[in-house]
Amino acid sequence: MKKHVVALFAFDQCQLLDVTGPASVFGVANSIAGRPFYEVKVISPRGGLVGSSCGVATATLAPKSALLKTIDTLLIAGGGATAMRRSIEATATRSWLKRCVESASRFGSICSGVYILAELGELHGMRVATHWANCDDLAKEFPDLSVDKNSLFVVSGKAWTSAGVSTGIDMALAMVEQDLGRSVADKVAKFLVLYARRPGYQSQFSEVLNVQIKAGSQFSELIAWLQAHSSEQINVSSLATRCGLSERTFYRKFVAATGQTPAQFVQNARLEIARTLLVTDLPLKAIAAKSGMNTIARLNAAFERKFGLSPSTFRKVHHAERNT
Repeated sequence: MKKHVVALFAFDQCQLLDVTGPASVFGVANSIAGRPFYEVKVISPRGGLVGSSCGVATATLAPKSALLKTIDTLLIAGGGATAMRRSIEATATRSWLKRCVESASRFGSICSGVYILAELGELHGMRVATHWANCDDLAKEFPDLSVDKNSLFVVSGKAWTSAGVSTGIDMALAMVEQDLGRSVADKVAKFLVLYARRPGYQSQFSEVLNVQIKAGSQFSELIAWLQAHSSEQINVSSLATRCGLSERTFYRKFVAATGQTPAQFVQNARLEIARTLLVTDLPLKAIAAKSGMNTIARLNAAFERKFGLSPSTFRKVHHAERNT
């Protein structure tokens, strides 16, 4: 049986996780599937050892050693602007990448690697994703692109583009699901000890993380505990006790530090969990229980207030996106 060849394009000073993250997903998928479905090749402009931005070197192959017609998926790593420009200076490299994009059944980028594809003219008029810090610059430099500032990854035809660094893992998992089915992808995520499989539409900006950053060290441990125990019964009295404060003092300090009341934070954390679970096959009753909403009626009401549509409608829309 022919293997599905994944070519990961790396270069000097690239982001290491942009390469190793997806590669790990495909490697684990082989183990879970019980057969070597994927063959991963790391390609660089000249081959040999390539240094990354964190100082760790990676062994790579030269483009001429990888037959274009055998490559099924091409993914381009990100890096700094200067490093990316240098990586495609050579006419031979640009030509190889363009021909690979044309012949591959799927191509894409992780993080700022989208600049390389855009520079090569392979993304005209497409909706794309990149790291939130690069969105405005990418849109300015390539005004023909529709830059999605929120999504973790975007699929436009056979082009797959992802946001910053770790989202390359999310995108690779979605590719595994497309190739080998959801069960294999879910088992890969479990093996990699991921907190949850994140769908492409999910925002780069976690409300819980944003609150943690805003709150600083004062309530960081409590916020982490709240997220992990959001399915339990929680009240201000028990939270105040955990922090060694009176209810009034705790309430005042929490609102000052986070900009939310404790009840608002817990509700938002529960809705974030529910939104992630809605792309699974769990019934609404189970999602209500796991997210701490307890009943479908409470889940429906809170979800509609927050997102403007019912959980059922949200599920239908994004299940359809997953299957396109």
